[in-house]
Amino acid sequence: MKNELEHTLILKAFDVICRQGKKQTQGYELDGITAYTDFDGYTLYFEARGVFMRFGFHNTYHLDYNSDREKKEFLKKITALSKC
Repeated sequence: MKNELEHTLILKAFDVICRQGKKQTQGYELDGITAYTDFDGYTLYFEARGVFMRFGFHNTYHLDYNSDREKKEFLKKITALSKC
């Protein structure tokens, strides 16, 4: 899959979710997206309805999703959050 998001956009969205989101058992949730890290903070994870994204090594990411519609909605939300 071609990377559709710049790594800086993903990092900004993660920061916004953690600063403005509601604390959850694992990470923070904002606008339907939950964001958290692994134990050492090196890999970032995002979960939303039907979508899971892992971001880490060499600023690469991997998306798992149930449908293209859910993927597009997730990417739209991540992009919007990065501009907050």
